[in-house]
Amino acid sequence: MNYKPIIVTAGDPESVFYEIFFKSLKKKIFLSPIILISSKDVLLRNMESFKFYKKIRYINVINIRKLTLSNNTINLIDVKLKTSKQIFKNKRYINDYINNCYELAFNLIKKKFTNKIITGPINKKKFLNKKFLGITEFISKKFNNKNTGMLIYNKQISVCPLTTHLPIKLVSKNITKSMIKNKINLINSFYKNVLNFKPKIAVVGMNLHSESILKIKEDEKIIKPIINNLKKKNINVNGPFSADTIFLKQNRKKFNVIVGMYHDQVLAPMKTLFEYDAINITMGLPFLRVSPDHGPNVEMINKNISNPISLIRALEFLDKI
Repeated sequence: MNYKPIIVTAGDPESVFYEIFFKSLKKKIFLSPIILISSKDVLLRNMESFKFYKKIRYINVINIRKLTLSNNTINLIDVKLKTSKQIFKNKRYINDYINNCYELAFNLIKKKFTNKIITGPINKKKFLNKKFLGITEFISKKFNNKNTGMLIYNKQISVCPLTTHLPIKLVSKNITKSMIKNKINLINSFYKNVLNFKPKIAVVGMNLHSESILKIKEDEKIIKPIINNLKKKNINVNGPFSADTIFLKQNRKKFNVIVGMYHDQVLAPMKTLFEYDAINITMGLPFLRVSPDHGPNVEMINKNISNPISLIRALEFLDKI
C-alpha cells in the first residue's frame, strides 16, 4: 500500500470546508498523512467555533521531505490571510489567497513529493472570473494538459459529462467525434490504470430518447459511429441510450460509468441517487486530484449541520490508492 501524503487545500475561507474537515477527522482514521494548506488564523477561528481540539504541527515546505508525518496532529502549511470581515469582503485578496494555496500544492506535486491532492470548495464564479469553465479546466491549464475529464465517482455508478459548465445552447456546437472518443478512452484508461479493472461504459444520446426531428441527427451521425469504432478496439462501451431511462435500477447494474453530453444530464440524476456520497475526480492529470462533490455552501456556514460524507469518501479514495 502506498501511503503517500494527501495534500488538502482548504479552498474558500468562507465555506463549510472546515466543518466537514473536522467531522471527517473525527469519524475516520486515515493511514496516509494529511497535509492541510490553509490560513492558520482561519483554521484556529474555525477550531474554536466548532470546538475541535487538536494540536497543530506547522510544516516548513523547505524541510518537508525530512519530516515524519502522522495524523496525530493537523499538519499545516500556513498561508497568510487576515481574517477581519473587511478583508473577507475583498474579492481580490481572497482570490490571491486561494491561488497561493493552489500554487503551494502544485509545486509539491511537480516536485514529486506526492501525487495526491484534495481541493476544498471555492466560489467558482468569483475565483475563475469567466476565464475557465470550472476548476477542472483551471488545474488542467496549470499542468498544460488538455485531455482531462470530470468523473463524479461512486462505487455503484459514476458519471462523466463531456461538456461541463456550458449553457445548453452551446452544447451541441461543442460536441465532436474526437471529444467523445477522447473522453471514453480517458475513462477506460483511468479505470484500468488506477482502479485496476476494465469498465463497462454507457453513453447517452444528445436528444430526447436519442432521437431527433431535425436534419442534424447527432446521435446517429456522431455518437453511434464512435461507439461502434471503440467497441472494435476492445473497449466495453454501448449506446447511445435514452437519458431518461439509463438511470433506472436495472440499467445502472449493467454499467460502471454513464457518459453524458452535458453537465446536468448526468449530474442531476447522480446527485438525486447519492446526494453527497460521491466525489469529483479529474482524470488525465499526472497525479490524483479529487474534490468533494459540493460547493462552499455559504448558507450553511457555522450551522454545524453540513454532511461530511463526500470529503470522507475523497480521503478514503486517496488513502487506498
